[in-house]
Amino acid sequence: MVLRDKPQAFLAASKSATVPCLVTDDQVIDESLDVMIWALQRHDPDQWLQMPESGMEWIERADGPFKSALDRTKYANRYEDVDASQQRDLASVFLKDLDAQIDVWMFGRPSLADFAILPFVRQFAFINKPWFDAQPWPDLQGWLARFLESPEFSAMMLKYPQWHPSDPPVYFPTVAENSKP
Repeated sequence: MVLRDKPQAFLAASKSATVPCLVTDDQVIDESLDVMIWALQRHDPDQWLQMPESGMEWIERADGPFKSALDRTKYANRYEDVDASQQRDLASVFLKDLDAQIDVWMFGRPSLADFAILPFVRQFAFINKPWFDAQPWPDLQGWLARFLESPEFSAMMLKYPQWHPSDPPVYFPTVAENSKP
């Protein structure tokens, strides 16, 4: 979707008018974490949902205080009386803690927490990548680098033309041909 040109069908489906937005036969899901959980409840071959309770606490921390500091660092001009460097320092507290949590993965193997938090860390890192790379967060930086270099990341970052309701369905590469509805 081209965010500056949101289709009317999308706006009609999503009360928040934000992406992602998943429309199923019985509900509209327009929060990233909720979409991930919905999908994993149906197919979780790597058992990402099987993580310690603290995984959800990490996700809440990333989606709350860290995301707030991330937005105020990246888009400081959108907020009145915000000091971007102070917000970067607040975000850095979370990232330092996350660095200490990571040992290849947050809980020793891939989990929902890893893949719910990685996009936020990626977004923060690319605000000022040289600064990010200079920080004393080797486990966090390696975690992000492995994600960015993975074939899965490359596959999910493919660009698609803007879809319109009159267009045929678009099936993502990870959906097997024989599992199309």
